[in-house]
Amino acid sequence: MDEIDSILARLLEETAASRATLRTADAARFPVTHEALAPGVPSIRHEHTVDLRTQPVVQEVAQLRQVVQDDCRAAYDDPAFERMLDVYGGLAAQIVTPIARADRLVAILSLHQLGIPRHWSDVEVAATTRAATRIGELL
Repeated sequence: MDEIDSILARLLEETAASRATLRTADAARFPVTHEALAPGVPSIRHEHTVDLRTQPVVQEVAQLRQVVQDDCRAAYDDPAFERMLDVYGGLAAQIVTPIARADRLVAILSLHQLGIPRHWSDVEVAATTRAATRIGELL
């Protein structure tokens, strides 16, 4: 297990979330390069049917803004976004954090809660931000 995998596993444990992923900004396709999963949670590492470039969350993160959603279904009225929630295993809440270098998006750290919405605490948001900062130092 490399250091990025360890950071994701620790973040998942600290927050009791369902999934943590790291995506790199590889030709704007944003492939999942690292992933930590709670028991029974499906991987999205090889899921390529969702075009992230058109997703409203990725568009916000591309502006180097962290997105915190306690209830994803209430976040956007966008059919492609709603389809993504289902494809990603019933994504219900998420924290999506940009990782930048020289004001350019280089990666995206996502923390997912599947099944039912949840309120992300300030401590969980801060833990996600710290993990993104550390991963940024490693990239």
